[in-house]
Amino acid sequence: MKQAIVARADLGMGEGKLAAQVAHAALQAAEDADAGARREWKGEGQKKVVLQADGESQLFELADAAERAGLPHAVVRDAGHTQLEPGTVTALAVGPARDEDVDRVTGELPLY
Repeated sequence: MKQAIVARADLGMGEGKLAAQVAHAALQAAEDADAGARREWKGEGQKKVVLQADGESQLFELADAAERAGLPHAVVRDAGHTQLEPGTVTALAVGPARDEDVDRVTGELPLY
C-alpha cells in the first residue's frame, strides 16, 4: 500500500509551501479512502512518494485516471493567503491503495 502525491513543479513554490500542499493532498486523499485501505496503509507505515507534474492539465489528467480506476484521490487548490493566487491547483494525491494500482496512474512521473 502506498500513496503518491504529485505536486506542480511549474509554480516555483517555496519549500514550506510545497510541504504544506503535499500534506493537504495526503490527508484529503487518505480521508477519501475506505476504512480498510486506511487501516492497512497505516499498519504498513503509511508509505508515500512525492512526484512532480509539469502543470495543472497534467494533474487533472492524472485525477481523471485515478477516478476511472476507482482510487481514492484529492486535488488541492490553494487558498491564496501567501505565494499563490486563490484557487491555484497545486497538488494531487492518489491512494492509499495497492502499489501497483497507484503506479498505473503515477508510475511514469519523476520524483520531486
